[in-house]
Amino acid sequence: MVCVKWGVKYPSKYANVLNSMVKRHTTVPYQFHCLTDDPSGLDPDINVIKLPNDPWIKTWWSKLFMFAPEIPLQGNILYFDLDVVIFDNIDALFTNPGKFNIIRDFNRCRIKDWKMSNSSVMRWQAGTMDYLWTEFQQRSTQIMQQNHGDQDWITKRADKDITWFPDDWIRSYKWEMIGFKDTKLLTKEGKKYFKTPVKVQPDNRVAVFHGSPNPMECADKWVEDNWK
Repeated sequence: MVCVKWGVKYPSKYANVLNSMVKRHTTVPYQFHCLTDDPSGLDPDINVIKLPNDPWIKTWWSKLFMFAPEIPLQGNILYFDLDVVIFDNIDALFTNPGKFNIIRDFNRCRIKDWKMSNSSVMRWQAGTMDYLWTEFQQRSTQIMQQNHGDQDWITKRADKDITWFPDDWIRSYKWEMIGFKDTKLLTKEGKKYFKTPVKVQPDNRVAVFHGSPNPMECADKWVEDNWK
């Protein structure tokens, strides 16, 4: 199990809470790793892997370093972005068939047969996807110019290896669990919440918080009950 924390967008609490959510919602033996440029504030049971001080290790592009051959990760690797809420058992995410599992991007809820992938949750066997890093390292400037982000590069380059997780397992909090057209309201403390109640489908086990609000900024009781 691995996450990436680069820069100051997300404090260490996000990695600590992710570690706690994984503990509550899996029976699969695992070790929790955090790839980061700043390990301060991480819980002591999180294994720290230091990100190299290289110019292409920045923003979401830093996630590609997970695929570097020199990374000390072995076996079955499950990755989560920091801005997710895990609220049900995730054992199936560790064992879903396919060489490289990833989410079908959430524009799926408004564009028929949407083929892009979303890199918020991924699973692969160590050593099988190294080319995503090695080729990026060789042509980083060109690839960053031609792709909006890491998931665009992954979608294009890994197209023959990708198996999507079932759509119902991992859903967009804003677009699929709340409703695409709903609007945010503010509490007195400045936290955001939605007017529409969360809709949790039977197989749904992970919510992805892309954009705003992040889990720490969200005042919905469902989020507060699960993001801890």
